[in-house]
Amino acid sequence: MGTRKIEETKEMTVRTRFAPSPTGYLHIGGVRTALYSWLHARQHGGVFILRIEDTDLERSTAEATAAILEGMQWLGLDWDEGPFYQMQRMDRYREVLAGMLEAGTAYHCYCSREELEVMREEQRARGDKPRYDGRCRHRHEPVPGISPVIRFRSPDAGETVVEDLIHGTVRFQNRELDDLVIARSDGTPTYNFCVVVDDWDMGITQVIRGDDHLNNTPRQIQILRALGAVPPQYAHVPMILGPDRQKLSKRHGAVSVLEYREDGYLPEALLNFLVRLGWAYGDQEVFTREEMVAAFRIGDVHKAASAFNPEKLLWLNAQHIQRLDDSVLAIRLQPYLEAAGVPEERIAAAGIPLPAVAAVLRDRAKTLSDMAAGARFFYDAPESPQGKDREKFLSGQEPLLRMAMAGLAALSGWEAPAIHAVLQQLAETHGGGKLGKIAQPLRVAVAGCAVSPPLDATLALLGREETLARLDRAAGWTT
Repeated sequence: MGTRKIEETKEMTVRTRFAPSPTGYLHIGGVRTALYSWLHARQHGGVFILRIEDTDLERSTAEATAAILEGMQWLGLDWDEGPFYQMQRMDRYREVLAGMLEAGTAYHCYCSREELEVMREEQRARGDKPRYDGRCRHRHEPVPGISPVIRFRSPDAGETVVEDLIHGTVRFQNRELDDLVIARSDGTPTYNFCVVVDDWDMGITQVIRGDDHLNNTPRQIQILRALGAVPPQYAHVPMILGPDRQKLSKRHGAVSVLEYREDGYLPEALLNFLVRLGWAYGDQEVFTREEMVAAFRIGDVHKAASAFNPEKLLWLNAQHIQRLDDSVLAIRLQPYLEAAGVPEERIAAAGIPLPAVAAVLRDRAKTLSDMAAGARFFYDAPESPQGKDREKFLSGQEPLLRMAMAGLAALSGWEAPAIHAVLQQLAETHGGGKLGKIAQPLRVAVAGCAVSPPLDATLALLGREETLARLDRAAGWTT
């Protein structure tokens, strides 16, 4: 498939990381990046690290951090080390900054905002690109009233080459990269500096992240080399667009990953959907976690942006629902039934096994929320039919309901085939031979709506006593 080679030695352990900022929710773009990093580590028997980049004190929140951890755990993207927090590593950053100042690879910059603005205006007037001109490289005396920032001393000439595992060779001219601020005037280090030190200390071998970070990469490589470190390999993943090929927004699905959980999506379905946004493996669409680990190659990720397709996600979710074992599906379904107003105690009291209910619902369900809505009538007898179903299907149908009760009550056993035979006979005598003619009124009578699993399976699960009681009550809804 043309995978770009990832150079490794026998002694090399693959170490990847996911490094979200807790300034908002964990969205699907971040999850895909985490997934690609996790898959790469698992595929090579390596280490996956979770790092929380929380240096933005004004926007970072404990709630966002908790949501990130909860989302990762729900998805099953387990980490081997961490979570590490940048705010707990400030002493280490200051230590590295001091070493760089001593080595001359960084320096104090005393330029005021006014001085910097004058410099940029002069550059614009000459038609030059506004950039810092390095004037403080040779300043050795403090400037009264100015708290200095610290700048990295970038190479003046040559180029910095990024051998990207997705985009290939990307070249940056060093003369276009000015001296980056790596510590603010209050002493706090900047993002680009913290990332470098973290990746260095944590032994990261491959950095997999969004391609909006590609322009940061040459600067980070330069700082790593100034520290005497070997830069990791980089893979910059293209962005995800909305179905209309515009920037992904909340209306497209750029919401918290936990909202997908609330809406009844399976984590394995969401991961399957995201792995295919920018990567393919022949014509295969549905992947288990194990299949993703075996097949995924970071070098096969496409360069172009991918479009979010909510219908495809729904389809994949339905596929994964169908593949779950009945007992596992029941465990996944139970919290959604609880949210729909059917507590676990009522399920137990009804005596209708939830795995059996899940089994008859799975083929039509796209989400666990859908399935819970469809399962509720098994445990919570409807008070009256939904919407216009009463008038449409039950009006004048008391004779049919009474005939159904008589036929069903006479059964010696209570299994779906025997129930089906009674229904078929009823269709011959009361429905012109068409099962649908009698099925809809009976379905509304027992389920409260015109949609349910196959009627014979539904009645078999409800049991003889409950079925007859519901039919009898529905007879009063026919006038």
